[in-house]
Amino acid sequence: MRNESDKSNEWENEKLNPNGWLSSRPSQQFNVIRRVYQQDALNKDADYQVPDRPLGHRCKKLVNSCGIGECLLNSVPLIRWLPKYKTKEYLVGDLVAGATTAVMHIPQGMAYALLSEVPPIVGLYMAFFPVLIYVIFGTSPHISMGTFAVACLMAGKVVTQHATVLDVTHGNSTNGSTAPETGIEYTPIQVVSVVCLCVGMYQIVMWMFRLGAVSTLLSDSLVSGFTTAASFQVVASQLKDLFGVKIGKTSGNYKVVFTIVEVVKNLPNLNWAAFVISLITCIVIALNNELLKPWVSKRSRVPVPVELLAIVVGTLVSKFGGLKEQFGISLVGHIPTGLPVPQVPAIELIPQVAVDAFTITMVTYTISMSMALIFAAKEKYEIDANQELLALGASNVFASFFCCIPFCASLSRSYIQYQAGSKTGVTSVVSASLILCVLLWIGPFFEDLPRCVLAGIIVVSLKGMFMQMKELTKFWGLSKLDAMVWLITFLVTLIVNIDIGLGAGLLASVGALFCRSQKPYTCLLGRVLDTDLYLDTKRYRAAEELPGIKIFHYCGGLNFASKNLFRSTLFRKIGYMKPAVVTHDEDNNLTKSESYEWDPSISHKVQCVIIDATALSYVDAPGIKSLIAVQRELVSSNITVLLAGANGPVLEMIERYNNLEAERLQLDTFPTVHDAVVYYNVSEARKHDVPVTIAP
Repeated sequence: MRNESDKSNEWENEKLNPNGWLSSRPSQQFNVIRRVYQQDALNKDADYQVPDRPLGHRCKKLVNSCGIGECLLNSVPLIRWLPKYKTKEYLVGDLVAGATTAVMHIPQGMAYALLSEVPPIVGLYMAFFPVLIYVIFGTSPHISMGTFAVACLMAGKVVTQHATVLDVTHGNSTNGSTAPETGIEYTPIQVVSVVCLCVGMYQIVMWMFRLGAVSTLLSDSLVSGFTTAASFQVVASQLKDLFGVKIGKTSGNYKVVFTIVEVVKNLPNLNWAAFVISLITCIVIALNNELLKPWVSKRSRVPVPVELLAIVVGTLVSKFGGLKEQFGISLVGHIPTGLPVPQVPAIELIPQVAVDAFTITMVTYTISMSMALIFAAKEKYEIDANQELLALGASNVFASFFCCIPFCASLSRSYIQYQAGSKTGVTSVVSASLILCVLLWIGPFFEDLPRCVLAGIIVVSLKGMFMQMKELTKFWGLSKLDAMVWLITFLVTLIVNIDIGLGAGLLASVGALFCRSQKPYTCLLGRVLDTDLYLDTKRYRAAEELPGIKIFHYCGGLNFASKNLFRSTLFRKIGYMKPAVVTHDEDNNLTKSESYEWDPSISHKVQCVIIDATALSYVDAPGIKSLIAVQRELVSSNITVLLAGANGPVLEMIERYNNLEAERLQLDTFPTVHDAVVYYNVSEARKHDVPVTIAP
């Protein structure tokens, strides 16, 4: 028996490395002794079996787990969290956060509604009707739902195409594309209502088919580039109000370019009063955001409502100073009191807005989910992606009957709501209640508000989105392909149009994925002396290739798209395929042959090729056919081919293929590369009756 001093000496020899793991001295070794396994022998010893998932069992399990009570609890999260509401812990935070968010809703809602070519009051409707439905079905208590610049701008694009828009600056009506074709004129409210309905229907259908993961189609680089370019689109749409100039409505592609050209042409007619008011508004709000807000945040959870103060002061100055009469400044105009009468949207417009509505669906869902996941990670709770589809869909369908725009989570309001102490969905109820008071009694007060004040609020609120330009440097450092996706999405969205930009971004993302699949990580492995470790010989100088054995490591999927690449890369790595030969043509010019030169003497250098499939994620029938072709080609040159490290699904796919096809893949398979190496060396030694020693 060892004494205590022996134990203490043993622990002194083992120390914690900087990562906190227990590391031993290099001289200490651990030897594992086991038999050399072929895959079939391992399957038998380990009692391998294919998981049995009969359809009937899965259906029964689904039905049992979806009883009426369980389905109700899963579909209506309000039933889960409301009975557990802790009044003493949550109420104060929810009240403060709700009041703070409501104050932000008023200026942002009125401002962003103008982006959709609808009256400002619609922005307040969106802070009330859909928010109440989201409280019932939503799973995130921290995001602030309502108006969002990008979503409103995209809806405004549809309005300009299909509605008869009343141009406030001109006082004239501008017909969209629908009126001449059908002879029916639709108001902007009717168009945004049917877009909202269509978006809600898409989201509910996606919820029914459990397509919550579809948001992953929009990569981070795509979303960043798209929202950054959209923010510039928003600024361009507000230039006429910022400078107080009168320009005609621009629609179609290259809207930003045409708008800037028109504004520059009309600069001699600049309304200096509107420009000064816009400039003062932007400077005051920017100073608050950069200086006052950080100082206040250290002392109070409630930020200074400078945006609300701006619209109140702007309204008072306009009302008592007669800005419209003296300087010709455009005002917000009539704001009705009370709640709107429910109206059925113009359903006949659905086919014409379906494509644009789908684009809005993807963008709003992705942005809302991204914001929800950020706060969920901070507060350590789960977000159900499919349930969020139901919450957004039900909210949009309900709101479409009350003249609303498709709603989305707001980045700025969500952060303010979170910092103000929001705990549960009661925050949204408090916010909606205060907005209701504005709708019933206070709304007409803002009729004299200058539109240039709202334009200033919009421009300054987009600072965070402008700062996303810095992310291009990050993407460029991480991946040139991601940076190209960002650039393509940004430039096409900015210069051409929003929907075309999103489509271009999706194509660029798919192209990036294809490029990555066409450049999988491949290498030749060498053995580190006195170990069973096999590492990339180009990266590990201590790894040496075994004489006569080439170990080819392939990382990725082997399918119809990558089968030729796999074959050619394997042959080049092992030396069976030489580089193309450079020759001279008739004019004595250098030419490069597209055909490959095969090395017939390969068997003198290589006797065994081991395909390391530990990182082979998937194989399909064409991929298996390529393996058969590779094996036959190498066997014809007297080279043994072994397969090592393939996972269960890959082996099962090979087995299914062999059972269905006459041309079978017959490869000796091994659980590890070392098993394959030892097996081959022992087999060769037995053939030549030579003793062999394999370490470790």
